Amino acid sequence: MDFITENLLTILVLLPVFGALALLGHQMFWKQEAQLKWVTLLFTIVNFLISLFLLADKGAASASGFFFEKNIPWIKAINTNYHVGVDGLSLWLVILTTFIMPIAVISTWHAVEKRATAFYIFLLLLESAMIGVFVSLDLLVFYLFFEASLIPMFFLIGIWGGENRIYAAVKFFIFTALGSLLMLAAIISLYYLHAEATGVGTFDFVTLLNTLKLGNLVFSTTAGALLFFAFALAFSIKVPLFPFHTWLPDAHTEAPTAGSVILAAVLLKMGTYGIMRFCFTLFPDQSREFAPLFIILAIIGIIYGALVAMVQPDVKRLVAYSSVAHMGFVILGMFSFTEWGMQGAVYQMLNHGVSTGALFLLVGFIYERRHTRQISDFGGLANVMPIYATIFVITAMSSVGLPFLNGFVGEFLIMLGMWKSTVLSTVSTNWNYVATMLAGTGVIFAAVYLLWMIQRVFFGKVTNDKNRSLKDLSYREIGLIAPLVFLMVFMGVYPRPFLDATEKAVVEIQKRVMHRAGGEVVKTEEEH
Repeated sequence: MDFITENLLTILVLLPVFGALALLGHQMFWKQEAQLKWVTLLFTIVNFLISLFLLADKGAASASGFFFEKNIPWIKAINTNYHVGVDGLSLWLVILTTFIMPIAVISTWHAVEKRATAFYIFLLLLESAMIGVFVSLDLLVFYLFFEASLIPMFFLIGIWGGENRIYAAVKFFIFTALGSLLMLAAIISLYYLHAEATGVGTFDFVTLLNTLKLGNLVFSTTAGALLFFAFALAFSIKVPLFPFHTWLPDAHTEAPTAGSVILAAVLLKMGTYGIMRFCFTLFPDQSREFAPLFIILAIIGIIYGALVAMVQPDVKRLVAYSSVAHMGFVILGMFSFTEWGMQGAVYQMLNHGVSTGALFLLVGFIYERRHTRQISDFGGLANVMPIYATIFVITAMSSVGLPFLNGFVGEFLIMLGMWKSTVLSTVSTNWNYVATMLAGTGVIFAAVYLLWMIQRVFFGKVTNDKNRSLKDLSYREIGLIAPLVFLMVFMGVYPRPFLDATEKAVVEIQKRVMHRAGGEVVKTEEEH
């Protein structure tokens, strides 16, 4: 047990890799593809169970504020370490990743027939990379995991995707890779700037942060802005923030169901996590200076994503555009720089992973039966698939933000935080009020596009004879979606365990970003 506790994060990162190697060996020596899904499912379930140790008594945090920290030399020539750890910001994101993976595997049970070995290997390697992103505390190691997550998803879309899978996969790769290269240039620049200031170059996030806090490393106005935008652009593309969102609808639409679920539930959160972890802490002055820009882009994304979703003829593409709007809410809460808004943003990351992941699962269920996602091909499905219709409506209401479901808590905290924010306040006008009201229209539009889609797909008479013989959800499918529905209700009724766990880390980041170089603290309305 002590071994597991001391090496918990390393085990979580490496266990999926061992699973991928096991699949490769299994295929080489036994060549029985029917067992591959069971082996993959076993490794993902075990990894999820191990990740629950993160919720156990963690004891006292290290001096840097992280738990389960491991810091050992890796490449001494460039002073880079294998440095991992978790805090309240990354804790639930790691657990969300390990929780979603078994669901993603089971969703492919009857859907993947060709090249099954490669498919499940890519799934496991993707899990390893995503966990690595959330636990890395060395910028070079973080970058390697960040890029490593791109490769398996590229192949999952490009090989097992839909008709336009090659176009979607290449577009996804180009967008995210270009942003990441700018971030790599910024990481290398930080290494040399630290070496110039202290005599020792480092990629270690904690060391860099401490040096900045002590004032031993100070960025010029131009250098600080360039470094901030290099990081912020890479993360904004991953979110994706308007206008860098165009890769997302294509990737979601063409990806297999498991790929869409993972993309929505976890991969997009790597962008918002990166902004909070690195942009806000390493570049607090620049984060404050350019916050109005990000708030404006977030509001545009919220309204634009909702309006475009409203006119989509394809259910999956509609859900994809809803992600643009929902992630806009996350960015809005983060850049409010209030505890309520930032707590709501972290909570909404989890909510979006649960609700939108469930929506993509449900779209996958109907696609397996009808091999179409066009809204016009359905109608009256509630008459022949009542269980499916009930679960779909509950999930849609969660996405809309209905009270007592998870989406309400996150969006309410974000709008409350934005209302109390002083980021957009001027001498004559409190523009934060305007921003909050504009963002609120996104909630109304979300109700419009989801309820209108539900009306056309589920209610009325069965208009297509091909739908009359459709079978309702199987026990496997009900068991697959049930944990997500449970979380929608639980997180909506009792959010305290999640918010308590993230509070300390969020407050520390808020204090850091609102602390000027000269020692002055910029107060929000919460503190007035």
